[in-house]
Amino acid sequence: MMAKHGLWAAASLALSLVATSAQAAPDLGAANARLTALLDKNYPALDAIYKDLHQHPELGMQEVRTAGMLAQHLRKAGFTVTEKVGGTGVVGVLRNGEGPTILVRADMDALPMEEKTGLAWSSKARATYEGKDVPVMHACGHDTHVAYLVGVAQALSAMRDSWSGTVVLIGQPAEEPLTGARAMLDDGLFERFPKPDFGFAAHVTNLPAGVVAIKAGASSSASDSYSITFHGRGGHGSMPAATIDPIPIAARFVTDTQVVISREKDPAAFGVLTIGAINAGSAPNIIPDSAEVKVNLRSQSPEVRKLLQDGTARVAKSAAAMGGAPEPTIRYLGGTGIMTNDPAMAKAAVAALTPAFGKGLVFAPESATPMSGSEDYSEFVDAGVPSLFFGIGGYDPAVLADLKAKGEPAPTNHSPFFAPKAEPAIRSAVTAIVLSIVGGVRPAAK
Repeated sequence: MMAKHGLWAAASLALSLVATSAQAAPDLGAANARLTALLDKNYPALDAIYKDLHQHPELGMQEVRTAGMLAQHLRKAGFTVTEKVGGTGVVGVLRNGEGPTILVRADMDALPMEEKTGLAWSSKARATYEGKDVPVMHACGHDTHVAYLVGVAQALSAMRDSWSGTVVLIGQPAEEPLTGARAMLDDGLFERFPKPDFGFAAHVTNLPAGVVAIKAGASSSASDSYSITFHGRGGHGSMPAATIDPIPIAARFVTDTQVVISREKDPAAFGVLTIGAINAGSAPNIIPDSAEVKVNLRSQSPEVRKLLQDGTARVAKSAAAMGGAPEPTIRYLGGTGIMTNDPAMAKAAVAALTPAFGKGLVFAPESATPMSGSEDYSEFVDAGVPSLFFGIGGYDPAVLADLKAKGEPAPTNHSPFFAPKAEPAIRSAVTAIVLSIVGGVRPAAK
């Protein structure tokens, strides 16, 4: 998940609130006790999976080893498994009589960054990213996600007498660049396999361990990333008049494009424009013939999304024109829409899960502000799968209290110091998803 600063902010603000619960399904208490016993038995193996994956992270569309491990464990749990869906994606199907088709998804990829957690199982892995050798780290918790998906598979297989229908489990590649979900859909995910009636997913955060956060309605932002290449005419640094220098053109774009945010966007509307990279030149006395700028846009409404997209392109073309340069090359790198949780599923999950999680179950209404980060699970929702996406607390409350006392923030997702506690995160995710399925959490009947 990209740029998760402020992740589940609405849920953090709601931690002091206790969700109001309707009467849970009569058998849900027994199901929870049975599930807890299964997790007690299976957790050591799940922990070994998590630590193995943490030590061997793989970047998007390179998750060959990760996908192989996941496929092996899904087959062992009784699922019919297909690999290499949308690149390195994994699909496991378990049919259990009549009933709805339910999607459960976990993302598998890691990030091109150096780990600094100091964990005994820290990553020392390296990989090729955009032609460069880079360190790789599971700095967004996707290692715990793969482990919880295995836990969900084991539980649903063992508890077949508690639910009916078909479950489609997905190990998704390349969530970080926001391209993996679309790749699986383009590879016929919902044509080659049963089309889900609804779905679930979960993401570990730096909320306290034991917390399960539910946000009704829009829960994350749309994201769009671009590479903009400004073309010039290279030459000697002592003879700029004989050149078209793309570097000041790129610099002008970097400053002018922020006017789209400060003067064109409604101040009350959410919108972020980030310049994430500038690549140009090789030596101080050489004027290069091109300069690349990478831009990321975040928005929470279709209107602002279009404003930022159109404004960015317009400013880029204007900057090039002012510098007497050819029109720039604008390349779309990827993105995704706003992630929306089904309100009826959110309400039903609060009722079903509060007995299991108590005060740890926190709820943010539709009126609460979505998180600024983005999540390409939205591609499945936009493809017609109403869903519920849980935020899972992963940080030891004692560690959080110590950091607060020192005046230090807790490491967020994508920090080189991000180190959630795996066991409570995996247990909470498995419990939230399995009890939602057993408890009949689903969209409102049409």
